[in-house]
Amino acid sequence: MTTSLDNIPIGQTVKVKGISDGSIKRRLMDMGIVPGLEISVEGKAPLGDPIEILVRGYKLTLRKNEAQSILVEKEVE
Repeated sequence: MTTSLDNIPIGQTVKVKGISDGSIKRRLMDMGIVPGLEISVEGKAPLGDPIEILVRGYKLTLRKNEAQSILVEKEVE
């Protein structure tokens, strides 16, 4: 099931399927978020903005609109 990163609950690990076109795509890819990468949601602010994720061993904080641009698939356990 493919969804956007902002819909993933805390503690869940997902695989990036793609980044929707937009002005932010290049910036996200420069930060290391590329298709096939596994990331996990580490935390969210009380209103869901910003979102903290773990990417390649470092923590990254994204705005909700940035997370909506990242299409992910839940890992099958």
